[in-house]
Amino acid sequence: MNRRHFFQSLGVAASSFALPAWATQTGLTQAGTSNKFAPLFQANPKLTCLRGYRGQDVSCDKAWVEGKIPADLRGDFFRNGPGLFERGGQRYHHWFDGDGMVHAWRFSDQGVSHQARFVQTKKFAAEQQAGEFLVPAFGTAIEPKIPLRSSDTMNTANTNVIKMDGRLLALWEGGSAHGMDATSLQTQGMVSWSPELAGMPFSAHPKVEADGTMWNFGTMLDKVVMYQFSPQGKLVKHHVMKCPRSAMVHDFVVSQKHLIFIFSPIALNMDLLHSGRSMVNSMEWKGNESSKVLIVEKADFTKSRILEIPALMLFHFGNAWEENNVIRLDFVKSEDLRNFNTWMPKIMRGEDVTSEPSTPAFLTIDLNRNKISMTERSDTLEFPRVDPRVVGQRNQFLYYPVAVNKADNNTLNGVMRLDLESGKTDGFDFGDRCRLEEHVLVPKAGSRKEGEAWLVGVGFDIEKQTSFASVFDAQNLSAGPVALAHLPYWVPHCFHGNFYSHA
Repeated sequence: MNRRHFFQSLGVAASSFALPAWATQTGLTQAGTSNKFAPLFQANPKLTCLRGYRGQDVSCDKAWVEGKIPADLRGDFFRNGPGLFERGGQRYHHWFDGDGMVHAWRFSDQGVSHQARFVQTKKFAAEQQAGEFLVPAFGTAIEPKIPLRSSDTMNTANTNVIKMDGRLLALWEGGSAHGMDATSLQTQGMVSWSPELAGMPFSAHPKVEADGTMWNFGTMLDKVVMYQFSPQGKLVKHHVMKCPRSAMVHDFVVSQKHLIFIFSPIALNMDLLHSGRSMVNSMEWKGNESSKVLIVEKADFTKSRILEIPALMLFHFGNAWEENNVIRLDFVKSEDLRNFNTWMPKIMRGEDVTSEPSTPAFLTIDLNRNKISMTERSDTLEFPRVDPRVVGQRNQFLYYPVAVNKADNNTLNGVMRLDLESGKTDGFDFGDRCRLEEHVLVPKAGSRKEGEAWLVGVGFDIEKQTSFASVFDAQNLSAGPVALAHLPYWVPHCFHGNFYSHA
């Protein structure tokens, strides 16, 4: 589908539907604004997808498809992200604070459907009943109105969703995973891997290798817990160890033999926290200190080493692999905390602001000499993904949503493939009227080669105020999407998710 047909299809798709009943019943207008909450979130069509819902579930039995969904693309594309930001006349200050909403885009012979339900955490249920916020949030200082028994009292289950042993897990890095039924999206409650691990942090970024082995971690200031699971979803081993102190470690990466973490120099000012500030507003950037690289052996979690690199900020890794005792990995680099604690609160008020660029960076870690070197590119992007068949193995390609217009760094409006061997890129520009979420790779049926896949993601059309799923041939992004599945409504912007093909 070329660029002109893409824009034409967006217009047709949006005009083919009336606004759903819930949108008018809750006071939403076509532009997604609300008189009741106008002082909290100023009307800004570019940011409607960050406005949030009121707690309602939504569904669409058959999205309007432009183009043709590939015959071998059959399965469930699960997404998770913050879906509710306002209660009782109060709005969260930070995107990370919203209650988790899990989405299921289902690709079948009958077409594409969409279903989304809020994760029924104890927090969500209590606050829905009370009609107000009851507990502090990560980035918003709220006076607690119920006992804070553990971090799970504040668990929003809003960051990622994976399928494990037949059920979904809605993930939030500060506490327990929440189990969900993969068909109905009904919440089944918090998951504990063993009695001694109940309530332990379980990161939103587990790494799943091609054989189904899964690795994950959780941090508690100067402690890290690491997990290994079998392809059948059974806990193989875990270990708690002392680690470099950092107020936030969001992601990690695995190679053939190691788990690798980067601890940015972020201090938590306990005096500010105890004075009533949020955790985000109590974080302090220590740019004169180094970032610490923790390297742990997969075969024995008790064996590790720590190396140092100049101070940098990151949220997401792409992949890692090693050869001859040299690890190569990639991540998305920022200079400091400004995007996190300055830019995000502004967009949560509906303000148009330009973020600091986040760019691709690449580390070479020589374990023979304990030396690290880094190279960088200038592209502005986020949310790197690789073909799931090469997780923890040597990869040639990386895929990202990218900010094509660098004057507006906070709008990811294109997709890009980077060839690590040649340095060449392939991509598609959706234009100023769209903003994109993370895109994931779905291997084509019968394929064996890395990159022989479909690239599937979700976007928001600013002009029509509706959301869509897009499908690209990952080997030819510049040709444009081969199919778009349009919803008759917009959905809150998500963080992460995964596609599970039908057998």
